[in-house]
Amino acid sequence: MGEQRGPMGLADRVQAYAEDRPERDAVIHVRGEHERRITYGELALRARRLASWLGRRGAAGRRVVIAAEDGPVMAVAMLGCLLAGAVAVPVPPPSASRAAAQRTAAIVKDAAARLALTERAYAAELTQSLSLAGFGGIECLALDDRVPRADGTPPPAPRTGPKDPALLQYTSGSTSVPRGVIVTHGNLAATMESVREAIGTDADSRVGGCLPLHHDLGLIGQLLHPLWLGATAVLMPPALLVRDPVRWLEEIGRLGVTDTAAPDSMYARCAALVTEERLAGLDLSRWRTAVNAAEPASGATLREFARVFAPAGLDPAALAVGYGLAEATLLVAVSAPGEALRRAAGRAPVSCGTPRGVEVHIVDPDSRAPVPDGGVGEIWVRGPAVAAGYWNRPLESADTYGRRTAAGEGGFLRTGDLGVLSAGELVVTGRLKDVMLVEGASVHPHDVERALLGNGRPFASAAVFAVSEPPVPDRVVVVQEVRHDRLATPDLLATTVRRSMTEEFGVTPDEVLLVRPGTVRRTTSGKIRRTTMRTLYLRDELRPLYVSGRSRG
Repeated sequence: MGEQRGPMGLADRVQAYAEDRPERDAVIHVRGEHERRITYGELALRARRLASWLGRRGAAGRRVVIAAEDGPVMAVAMLGCLLAGAVAVPVPPPSASRAAAQRTAAIVKDAAARLALTERAYAAELTQSLSLAGFGGIECLALDDRVPRADGTPPPAPRTGPKDPALLQYTSGSTSVPRGVIVTHGNLAATMESVREAIGTDADSRVGGCLPLHHDLGLIGQLLHPLWLGATAVLMPPALLVRDPVRWLEEIGRLGVTDTAAPDSMYARCAALVTEERLAGLDLSRWRTAVNAAEPASGATLREFARVFAPAGLDPAALAVGYGLAEATLLVAVSAPGEALRRAAGRAPVSCGTPRGVEVHIVDPDSRAPVPDGGVGEIWVRGPAVAAGYWNRPLESADTYGRRTAAGEGGFLRTGDLGVLSAGELVVTGRLKDVMLVEGASVHPHDVERALLGNGRPFASAAVFAVSEPPVPDRVVVVQEVRHDRLATPDLLATTVRRSMTEEFGVTPDEVLLVRPGTVRRTTSGKIRRTTMRTLYLRDELRPLYVSGRSRG
C-alpha cells in the first residue's frame, strides 16, 4: 500500500453521510416480525471504533474473516475493515450447514486470516468450528456486542489506494479448493458507479433483498451499493428464498423497497405459489427495478411474473435482466427499463442489455479469435471493474485474467460463459463447461432445466448433466424434484420428463431420477451445482424416490 486514499471511497462516503444525515436509516434488517435498524450516525461511529480495534491488532493489509447474516453487523464489519485498511473476507455463517463450515475452514486457511468478526449468535459456534479445523488461535469479536474502546492514541489511518485489495470474494466453487477474487478499492468504486448509472439508483432509493451477504450480489449489490449512495439497505433472511418466497414480496411492499435482484427461479416460484388472498394484500407500486440475475433468465418467467403481479401494482417496465460474476466484481450488463419484456418473446434466451462500465467481446474459446456479430462464443470482459485476480493462485489467475485475443488485444477476463453479442446487446446462452454433446449436437442443460419447470405443479427444480464412463457413450441424466404427494403415478411423471425433452430438444435422457424437493444443490446465488449433482449421482448418494431408465451396473 502506498497511494493516498481518494476522497470518494466507500468508507469516506459513509463518514460524510453520517455528518450530513446522521438519523437516516443506513440498514434495515428484517428479523421475524421485527426489524433491526442502524442509522448512518451509529454506523459511522461503530465502524471507527472497530477500525481502531483492528488497527491495534495490526490488521492493515491483512485478511479479516467476516461471518455474519445480520445486516447492521455486516455493515459495521465491512466499513471497519475498509477504514483500517484490512482486507475483508466474507464467509457463510457457521450454522448454515456442515458444508458451509468446511468451506469457511478452507477459506480461512487459504486467506491466512488471524482475526474474525461475527455476531453474538454465531460467536461460540464459529470459535469452536475454527478450533476443530486447527485455527484455534484466531481472535473472534462479536459486533452486536459493544465494540471495545481503544485506549491511548489510535494508530494512524492507513494509506490505501485504488489498486489495494478491499475484499476477497470467494466464488461458489469447490468446498475444499475455494478461490478468492481480489476486489480492489478501485474495482468497488467502478462497480458502484456502473450500477448507479445502469439502474438509476440515488440517495432516495431503498435497495435490498434476501440474498446471502457472503455472496457478491447480496454483499455488493444489496448492502454496499445503497451505502455508497447514502440510501437505505433493506435486507431479509436468505431463508425466505426457500421457506416462503411470497414473503419476500410482502416485505418489498411493506418496507418500500425500490430496487432488488433475485434468481429466475425466485420469480418463477413467487408467480406459481402466490394465493389470491396474499396477492390482494400486496403493494408493489414502489418497486422500480426488479433484476432477474444469478442464473439464466426465462422469457416465460418474466411474462408470467408481470401478468400475475400486475394487480399488485407492479410496473412491467421494472423487470430487468442482468449478468455479472464475482471475477468482474458484480455487474457486466443489465437491460434498460422496459426492455426485458419486449425481448422475452418465445423460448430464446433473453437479452441482458448493453454492457455497463466494461467492454465485452465474444471470442472462440479455442482459437481466441473474435466471433462475428450474432455468433456464439465465450464472453470476455475488460474494464476497471474487472478484479485483480485470484488470491494466492497465480496459475489460475493467468488462465482467467489478462487474456489476449488472437488479434492481440489484451487485458481480458475469460468468464467461462457462452453468449452472443448482437447490435450491442449481450445474450448469455450457457456455461462453457456445462454444454452437453449429444449425437453431435450441443445441448445447454439450463435450457432443458427451464423447460422441465413448465411441466406443471408436480415438478420443481431439475439438474441435467452428462455422465462419461468410457467406453460407454456419454449418457444424459435428469435429477427431477417432484412433490411427493403427487407420486401416485411416478412412471407417468418420468414419462412426462422424457417426452418434454424429446419433443423440445431432440434428446432422450438415459436415466430419470425423481427426488424430493430440496435435493438439487444450488450455489448461494441460486445456480444449480451440476458438478456436485453429477458427483452425488456417481457415488449413488441421491436416494431417489423412483428411477426410470438404464441403471448402472
